Amino acid sequence: MAMIPPMVPSQRAPYSAIVDRPPLKLPGRARVVVWTIVNLEVWDIARAMARQVLPAPTGAVLLPDVPNWSWHEYGMRVGFWRFEALFRGLGIKPTLALNARVCVDYPRVAQACLDAGWDFMGHSYEQGPIHREEDQSGMIKRSLDTIEKFTGKRPVGWLGPGLTQTLDTPENLAAAGVKYIGDWVYDDEPTEINTANGPLVTLPYSVETNDVPMMLVQHHEAAYWTKKCLDSFERYYEEGAGRAKIMAIAIHPYISGQPFRIKYLEQVYKAINRRAGVLHWNGEQILDWYLKQKSRAAAPPKRDADDRRPAAKRGR
Repeated sequence: MAMIPPMVPSQRAPYSAIVDRPPLKLPGRARVVVWTIVNLEVWDIARAMARQVLPAPTGAVLLPDVPNWSWHEYGMRVGFWRFEALFRGLGIKPTLALNARVCVDYPRVAQACLDAGWDFMGHSYEQGPIHREEDQSGMIKRSLDTIEKFTGKRPVGWLGPGLTQTLDTPENLAAAGVKYIGDWVYDDEPTEINTANGPLVTLPYSVETNDVPMMLVQHHEAAYWTKKCLDSFERYYEEGAGRAKIMAIAIHPYISGQPFRIKYLEQVYKAINRRAGVLHWNGEQILDWYLKQKSRAAAPPKRDADDRRPAAKRGR
């Protein structure tokens, strides 16, 4: 029997112009949902580091890579706790994109997130491209099992490490019970993609209001973080008068948790929270809202009282 080739993205999600869809509406008069995603990872000292702040003098990848491992470790020891204080003070419960091994290697950090009511989302077992996983389905199951064992609740969301996927990944995620993903950064609204194991909802994660590309790839100064985030928010807020908007803010403690950057993150939330009509939701809340919106849109229109009256009999 011939193998069915995996679907490419255009087969999973045919083109859909946002202006051709019925507008989604938020409760009350809300305009914008701010979806905060804190990424926590494990960088195994026995492997090449996920990123480098300090290249080796020869330009070669050296193992063990202690300087870059230590750079990331600072985020877990210090930077994370700046995040925890910020969001505790604001009453915000972010989504936690979590390498499941954090529950094993950094239980103090994972427990603080659990105690604070953060929303746990799968993010591989440890940091590394999913393309190199020999048993991708097994890794996904191990990740979700580990988080469930620690929290008592199985995650329904997934973010690939470095947003990486193979063409088979959506099938593997849907088969594992995942309901939403953040890897498809192609829309301002939730969408659905087809898989052989049922649909997956995509939530509008961002590579723009995200400290990895902004700080480590594009090398912007810390103050630019505030400008870019608030410029994005102002446009979303303006457009949110007509249709709901979701703004993702993706951060990593070894980057935005640094002492010279944290105030710029704080400024973003301070400015956003001056506006009325802003909701801070986690990924599962956004998923539930979207599915309810979809269900209402698909429901047949209610008949009014006149339509429900029996038709009058004709005289003869």
